[in-house]
Amino acid sequence: MFYAKRSQNTTPIDAYTPAVYGNATLLLLTLNQFIMNDIIIAGEFAQTCWVVPDIHATINAFAALGIVGFPKVETVRAQDLHMTYRGKVVDAEMLTTQTYSGTFIELVQPVSGQSMFHDFLTKHPEGGIQHTAFRFPVHEFEKITSNMRDRGYELLSEVDHPIARMAFFDTYKTFGTVTEIMGITPEGWRAIEQMERKSKSLQE
Repeated sequence: MFYAKRSQNTTPIDAYTPAVYGNATLLLLTLNQFIMNDIIIAGEFAQTCWVVPDIHATINAFAALGIVGFPKVETVRAQDLHMTYRGKVVDAEMLTTQTYSGTFIELVQPVSGQSMFHDFLTKHPEGGIQHTAFRFPVHEFEKITSNMRDRGYELLSEVDHPIARMAFFDTYKTFGTVTEIMGITPEGWRAIEQMERKSKSLQE
């Protein structure tokens, strides 16, 4: 949700187990068609986000697969990010952390309030992949999000952060997930490089 990095490695995460990676196969099967439809032209695959009922249990599950380096879990307030959900700023709290392993892996555990994360977990109490993210330079953000709207994809949520502008679209019928468009600022690229270095150091 919050970070991305410029990289030549755009390979999505493999689908290891149905419980954690349930709809990753659908994502892989439809990704190329989505790109060829020129909605995503110059963007890079940046992140996969799992929304889960127990973030610490999920961190341990990833560790069993050799995916480590998650920093300390933080509490995030949607209002602090000026996050909207269906056009309104929401009052919600969630736990979150993410690591870098070829792409960013984000984990979110809803705590209180209402957001797209809370609604996802209500529908899928076991958790799963809630969204995937594509990154662009911030100057391309308006063009790409306008293309998404023109294609009929509903805007679910927005975040305007110093490191990135973020828009989340309902692409469940295409991907089985929400799609996040990230417009990364120059400050954001620097922050992301720091995050990648930190994740790698935690993995050593």
